[in-house]
Amino acid sequence: MRAVADLLDILDLEPLEQNLFRGRSPKDRWQRVYGGQVIGQALVAATRTVPPERRPHSLHAYFLLGGDPRVPIVYEVDRIRDGRSFTTRRVVAIQHGRPIFSMSASYHVEEPGFDHQATMPPVPMPEDLPGEGALKASMLPRMPEPVRAYFERERPIELRPVELARYGSREPGPARFHVWIRATSALPDDPAIHQAVLAYASDMTLLDTSLAPHGRTVFESEIQPASLDHALWFHRPFRADEWLLYAQDSPSASGGCGFSRGLIFTRDGTLVASVAQEGMIRLKRIAPEAEA
Repeated sequence: MRAVADLLDILDLEPLEQNLFRGRSPKDRWQRVYGGQVIGQALVAATRTVPPERRPHSLHAYFLLGGDPRVPIVYEVDRIRDGRSFTTRRVVAIQHGRPIFSMSASYHVEEPGFDHQATMPPVPMPEDLPGEGALKASMLPRMPEPVRAYFERERPIELRPVELARYGSREPGPARFHVWIRATSALPDDPAIHQAVLAYASDMTLLDTSLAPHGRTVFESEIQPASLDHALWFHRPFRADEWLLYAQDSPSASGGCGFSRGLIFTRDGTLVASVAQEGMIRLKRIAPEAEA
């Protein structure tokens, strides 16, 4: 599908100089650059400075300023450490002469060791859930126009929420959310591409989970959402073009910020990644004259 081809093109950064890369944004009329795009591009930039036998096992990132989708993003990689087993990189994304995003990523040579994992929660399989049509019917009427326009177009990541009913109601619910995700068409076999695509997708619904106990969603025009930081750990191999369960919960929201966590499983129950994020979930302030 064209949307996946466009995503792969966006993740294929242009090398400018040693440790310096340039990425672009899709022309989708968003007012800001989607956070998952910057995470994915920064991971690609860092990975291109690391030997291929070392794979990323964790990244920790901060969103500093909203990105401008009209101009390219320059990614500067700092080769902090090349050790015997671990490699560390720091990436800064720059626009208009200012850093908009920073990330540290650690890479590791695969080795044997102790092995255990959390159990996947019992949820319906993706084929037993409503498809894209039901998702749009429940969500589109409540979305701001730029978000609605995005969901009306072909997209690179398919979503099948388990708790779809929350998008048609303002009833408070449990502080958890489960959604099956996958790329909408086949990806190349390179594991680095699957990791970058999962990094891209990992920012899509996590912040929204912190609003579930309040009966709200990030798609409402009254909500002002923004990712503040993002951490991602890769545990085991996976394919991002096969169904993955993104099991999310939100332990806390306070002071205009919501904190959410996620575990990502293959359909056979293998835990492949973990995610944590804090984001802004403010109610938009309305000027007194607008209230009159």
